[in-house]
Amino acid sequence: MPNDDLRVGNYARVSGDKQAKDGTIASQLEAIRERVASDGLECAPELCFVDDGYSGDILVRPGLERLRDQAAAGVIDRVYILDPDRISRKYAYQVLILEELTRCGVEVVFLRNPPGRGPEENLLLQVQGMIAEYERAKIMERCRRGKQYAARHGSVNVLSGAPYGYRYVSKHEGGGAARYQVVADEARVVRKIFEWVGQERCSIGEVCRRLQRDGVPTRTGKSAWDRSVIWSHLKNPAYKGTAGFGKTRSGAVKPQRLRPQRGRPEQPRRPISRVDTSSEDQTLIAVPGLVSEQLFGAVQAQLEENRQRRRDRPRGGRYLLQGLVVCKRCGYGCYGKPVSRASAKGKVAYAYYRCTGSDAYRFGGQRLCWNKQLRTDVLDAAVWEDVRHLLSEPERVRAEYERRLQGPETGPEREVKHLNKMIENLKKMISRLIDAYGDGLLDKSEFEPRILAARERLAKLEDECRQRIDEANQEVELRLVIGQLEEFAKRVSQELQEPDWDTRREVVRALVKKVEIDEQEVRIVYRVSPSPFEGCPQQGSLQHCWGRDHTALGRTLRDYASQ
Repeated sequence: MPNDDLRVGNYARVSGDKQAKDGTIASQLEAIRERVASDGLECAPELCFVDDGYSGDILVRPGLERLRDQAAAGVIDRVYILDPDRISRKYAYQVLILEELTRCGVEVVFLRNPPGRGPEENLLLQVQGMIAEYERAKIMERCRRGKQYAARHGSVNVLSGAPYGYRYVSKHEGGGAARYQVVADEARVVRKIFEWVGQERCSIGEVCRRLQRDGVPTRTGKSAWDRSVIWSHLKNPAYKGTAGFGKTRSGAVKPQRLRPQRGRPEQPRRPISRVDTSSEDQTLIAVPGLVSEQLFGAVQAQLEENRQRRRDRPRGGRYLLQGLVVCKRCGYGCYGKPVSRASAKGKVAYAYYRCTGSDAYRFGGQRLCWNKQLRTDVLDAAVWEDVRHLLSEPERVRAEYERRLQGPETGPEREVKHLNKMIENLKKMISRLIDAYGDGLLDKSEFEPRILAARERLAKLEDECRQRIDEANQEVELRLVIGQLEEFAKRVSQELQEPDWDTRREVVRALVKKVEIDEQEVRIVYRVSPSPFEGCPQQGSLQHCWGRDHTALGRTLRDYASQ
C-alpha cells in the first residue's frame, strides 16, 4: 500500500504515577513522531493512544482498549510502539495482542527490541521475559522483608510520610534516620478535633462545620473539610504515639462501582485493591503523641456508638437510578433529595435528583453547578420505559450473534490453543535444562534460578490457561442463546410489563452504565450497545454505546421543563 494511503496510529505507556507526573511519556511520543516523520507519514491526533500511569501487568487499559477497537473496525493500517514491553510486561500478553493486531491487518512497528524472526530469537526473548518476571518478584519480596525488619526495630523510614499535625523529616534531612516533627498549628487543630468528639460528643459533621466556621484550612489549603478526612484522623493511632505500619495490604481487585468517580478512570491503574489489615498484622512504631491514651480511647468508643446508631437507620436503595445519574455539565454524581412535608403541601411525598456540585456547603459556600434538579419519579419511569423497549427487540441480538459466529475464529478458544503451545514449549525447555544440569553443562548456581523461574512461569501459564478454558466454556453457552431468543422475547413481553421494584432495579443496573442529565436533555448510556459495530468513534471504546434517543423520554423532559 502506498504511504499516502496508510492510516497510522501510535501507542505509548508508562506505569508509575511518578513517571506520569514527570511527563516521561512525552519522550516516547517524541521518538515515535520522529520515526513516523522519517518514514514520510503523518499520525492523526485521534489515533494517538496513551496510557499514562497504567501498569503493564493488566490488559484492560483505556488507551489499549481504544487501539484494539479501532484495529477491529479497520481504521488503522500501521501502529508505531517504542518497545514490546509497552504493550505488556508479560510475554504471553505481548503475543496475544500482536496476534490480534496482525489478524486485523495492522502492521506493528517497534522502534527498538523488535520480536525475533526466527525460532532461536523468539526463544531468547521468551527466556528474557521469564527472567525479568522472576527478578521483579525477587526484588519486591526483598523490599517487603526489608521494610518489615526495619519496622520491627522502630524505624520511621518505612512510613514514608506523616499525617496532618506532623512533618515527615526524611533520613537525608535527619542525619540518616527519619522522624516525625510536630507542627504546632496543626497539632492544636488535631487536639481540638479529638476533644470535640471525645469530650463534647460532637458528630463528624459538626466537627467539619466548626473547622469551617473558625477558618481552619486543610493541609492542601481548602476551606471545607471532608468527613472522610476527619474520620481517618480520628482512627489514626499515630496521634496517641504509635504509628501503624502495614495497616493495609494489596488484595484482589474488588468489583467495580456502578460508575467511576468524577475525574477517575474507568479502568484501575493497578490490578489491586487496598484491604485493611487486623491490628495483629500491624507493626507499631513510636512517634511523638498529640493526644493522651484516654482521650483516644474515648473517641473510639464514641465512633463505635455512632456506628451502632447509624445501623438502626433504614438503608439500601431508595431510588431506581441511585448511583447511575451524573450531571452532564460538571461531572458530579446526582443524589436523591426528598422534599419536606411542608413543600409537598399534603401531596404524595416525592424527591429530586440533585447535582452534588450545586450544594454550596460542600465547596466552601460557593456552588459549582447551576444545573436543574429533576423529579425522581419522572426520570425513573422514562428510563425504565426505554430499557423495557430495548429488551423487547431480541431480533437485533440474534442478528449480532449470527454475525459474530460467522466471523473468523477468535476469542478464548484461540488463546487456549496458543497457551497450550507455550506450555508445551516451556516443558520442553525445563527438560533441556534438567538434562544440561545432569550432563554437567550448567553449574548449580546457574541452574537453580533458571529452573525456578521456568517453573513459576509454567504455573502462571497453566493458571491462565484454565481461566481461558472457563471463558471458552462460557462462550459456548452464549452460542446456545441463539436458539432460545424466541422464548426470551416471550418472557420479556410477559414478565417485564409490571415487574416489582427490585426486579426493575436489577435490570437497570445490569444494562445501564450511566444516565447523564443536562439542562434540556437526558442521555442514557448502555453498557452493551444495541448496534456496537455500526459506528466507528474516534475516541472511547465500542463496548459501550454513546447514547440512545427516545421520543417518550424527550417528551417527558420537555413537559417537565415547561412547568
